[in-house]
Order: sequence, then C-alpha cells, then structure tokens
Amino acid sequence: MGYGSYSHDAHQALIAGRSASPGREVFAQKSCHPLMSPFGLKFRESRDNAEHPNSLAIAFALDVTGSMGNIPDSLARRELPTFMKLLTDCKIADPQLLFMAVGDATSDRAAFQIGQFETTAELMDQWLTRSYLEGGGGGTGEESYELVFYALAQHTDTDCFAKRKKRGYLFMTGDEHPYPAVSRQQVAALFGETLDEDIPIEEVIAAAAESYHLFFLIPDLQRRQRCEARWRALLGDHVICMESYEDTCAVAASIVALTEKALPDIEAVAKTLVANGIARERVGAVVRALSTYAGAGDAHALSKLDIDAPGAVKPGWWTRLFG
Repeated sequence: MGYGSYSHDAHQALIAGRSASPGREVFAQKSCHPLMSPFGLKFRESRDNAEHPNSLAIAFALDVTGSMGNIPDSLARRELPTFMKLLTDCKIADPQLLFMAVGDATSDRAAFQIGQFETTAELMDQWLTRSYLEGGGGGTGEESYELVFYALAQHTDTDCFAKRKKRGYLFMTGDEHPYPAVSRQQVAALFGETLDEDIPIEEVIAAAAESYHLFFLIPDLQRRQRCEARWRALLGDHVICMESYEDTCAVAASIVALTEKALPDIEAVAKTLVANGIARERVGAVVRALSTYAGAGDAHALSKLDIDAPGAVKPGWWTRLFG
C-alpha cells in the first residue's frame, strides 16, 4: 500500500467540512469495521513505488478506551494535516501512515483494530475514521497495548526496513500499563493464530523494536503519574509526557524530524513549529515534552522550566524567538 500523492490543501478541506459535525458522525462505526479486523491478517505493507521511492512507515496506535477518545477526534478534526505539513517542511521523504486502535482484550468487543499504510489524505482519513471508538476499558489499570507490538513484529512488512534497514515509527497513545504478556488465548481469538505460550511484554517489544522506533505518548501530566514509571522501564526516554493531547501531532512529527536528523536540535524544532503557526504556549509545551529525548542541555531542568512564565529564565534561543 502507499500509492497516490499527498495534498495538504485537500486534507485541510476534508477536515474543514466536518468541523461542526458531532463525533458520532465523524466516527460512525458501531463495531469493528470488517477491513480493520486482525483476524486472518497476513501483512500490512508499506512499499516503495515510483511516486514514493523512499517510503517511511509511520504507525499511530490510538488508545480508544473511555478516557482517551479525544486524541483520535483531534486528529480527525484538526491535527493530522499539521503532522503531515511538519514532515513535509522537514523534508521527510514519502511518509506512509497506518492507524491502529487499541482497547482492552479482557473486556472490549473490538480490542484491536488495524488499517493500512497510506499516503493520500483521503485514505489516511478513511482508515482513521473507520476506527470504532468503543470507549471501553477494563478498569484494571491495564490496556492491551502489547497487541500493538505483536502486530508490528508479526504482521507488517516495510520496504524502509527490508530494503534500507531504516526503522519505521510507532506512536502509541495511552494512559495505563500494558499487560505483562501477549496472551496466546487473545491471539487465537483476535488473530486466529496459535502460539505455544504467552510472549512476555519485554520480548514482543524487542521484536517490534528491530524494525520500528517505539514511542509511548502520555496525554497530560496528571496521567503520567499512573503509568510513566512502568513505560520508562520498558522504553526508556522513548516515553514522552505531553502537557495536552492537543500536542500529539506536533510532538510526533518533531520526534521523526529529530531522529531522522532533519532537525538538529530542540531550537530547530521550536523554529519549525513557530513557522507553522503553532501558538507560543503550545510550542513551549512541545519543547518541554521533548527536552529529555532531544538531549536539550540540562534536560531535567528544561523539562520543568516554565518558559512562558513572566520573568522565567529562558534559553537564549527562546528569547530570540519570542523576546
């Protein structure tokens, strides 16, 4: 998959047409869409082609339990074109996006859903809005995030890795712990596959990390308290604690640009966000969220610095940008 050309103008026009629509019209699914069911899944493919000779696989795995539905809604109504525009401005060649939706396999009817890798605005949007926002979750403090790693490791095939040994990207949003292992019973029920035994979470993460950079995005600082420590034990500085779910696309695009060396440092990130019309307070929030990953000087201090506060000691580049 991944044929066709991306148009930012077409994407903006698409989401502008639904700005006043209620959420139930944007995400109209009442159950898992048949084309997003993982049962019998072989591979989701990200392929090079004449239009896109240097494809880069980027997967968004969106927690669609009751506390997390605002992120897919934000992407579908406002922010996904921002993500693509930032990648374009940073000269990230040929991104191909795949959307997954994750819930709780111990209680939800549609605990895991998966689309296709796509390049055009229309098809990206189609798979995103086909997601069933079940709004469930089991209330145990855990969701079935481990199934995302399993799907990436076992059921995706990307030319960026197969041909160039370039890893793709996973951006998973969530606010709970993962379960400690991929359950063989759940794999049988959801994928129709047989495992000899459960797979520990550490092993399935290691398998997915062979071909993807793995990031876990926590939507705000309040929710980081209940899940950050566990995720840091699993993913280290690839756990990003945002200040608002509204920063998801800016944070994700900035991570790609930093990792691909398209932007050299956090100052360049800030300049790019400003150039794209992102509000000063949101730029500050993104800078703080990314400070540790970006290695921005005294990362711990910068992550706690309120660079928008009157009289605060600001990095020199921030003063040059905003005064």
